[in-house]
Amino acid sequence: MKEKIFFVEDDESIYFLIEAALSAGGYEKKGFVEPLAMLEALKEEKPNLIVLDLMLPNMDGFEVLEKLKSDSMYSHIPVIILSAKSSEPDIVKGLDNGASDYITKPFGVLEFISRIRANLRKVDQVNQNVLIVRDLQLNLDKHSCLLCNVPIELTVKEYQVLKLLMENVGNVITRDRLLHDVWGFEQFAETRSLDVHIKTIRDKFAKVTPDVYIETVRGIGYIIPK
Repeated sequence: MKEKIFFVEDDESIYFLIEAALSAGGYEKKGFVEPLAMLEALKEEKPNLIVLDLMLPNMDGFEVLEKLKSDSMYSHIPVIILSAKSSEPDIVKGLDNGASDYITKPFGVLEFISRIRANLRKVDQVNQNVLIVRDLQLNLDKHSCLLCNVPIELTVKEYQVLKLLMENVGNVITRDRLLHDVWGFEQFAETRSLDVHIKTIRDKFAKVTPDVYIETVRGIGYIIPK
């Protein structure tokens, strides 16, 4: 599957240059002239990376960056700033506010594509250790959980149950497999323990959001839908 890139650029000539460069690089792309249109599109689909101009109509690029990085739904998406603002204070401000990279205009197409590839490689390395389903994030290195950017305290077993479900998002995990993988053979028949842990996880999530993440498939097991 092609990696998808959103870009926001209001200069027509640079817009078409970015579009051609991304096509040549083999990426699926979607361009926007106004940042509000891009923010609206994010509600329907999430790209692998965003290329963002700073001098834009209706909303400054720094403001767009702040919105992206303050929202747990989008904060993991790397943002490359592409701007004619080339002063050191602007570059520092962009990077300090969460941009993954900063490219100044005019720019070389080959370097532009190389920077995109480098930033996508970084994301791949991070994503190997962070499971993300909508607003739910599970950090495998830190054994920590965030829901809507709020820390969720999980017991060891709760963490293991959630991890197995998130690793198989969109697939039903049977009760037998959950019991086998999390509790082991010694408690294989203790199905009540699984039900209690699922309920506890749901109760913790419900304190943060009304959205349902773990669904019951009657007579089979549990699923976290995509």
